[in-house]
Amino acid sequence: MQKRLINPWKWQNQLGYSQAIETAYVTHTLYCSGQAAMNEQGQPVGSTMSEQLSSCFDNLDTILQQAGYDMENVIRLNFYTTSVESFFQDYEKVITRLTAANCTPTSTLTEVKALAFPQLLIEMEATAVK
Repeated sequence: MQKRLINPWKWQNQLGYSQAIETAYVTHTLYCSGQAAMNEQGQPVGSTMSEQLSSCFDNLDTILQQAGYDMENVIRLNFYTTSVESFFQDYEKVITRLTAANCTPTSTLTEVKALAFPQLLIEMEATAVK
């Protein structure tokens, strides 16, 4: 699989995402449901944005690995949050995880009124290719 990042500007670089990604020679695509801060029993975990971001990334990593992918394969990563302000207060956690994985996905951030459980603050939805 070949991947080409299309970034006509530079400002998105500090935010760790791409304006567009073109892929060629893709043989597989994995569409991941939104991953929230849930434990193995399906119960919400973590009370802060930072804790929940870590849990979301951990859950996404688990799914990717089980399917034979890793974060570097992710080309789209959308975030749904109940507070954009809180999300950006802990955005360094997002940048750290993406940078460590050599992942610069396309992305959309949306503030929503609520997620599946009242305790949830963040949910991440990913598409990966290889």
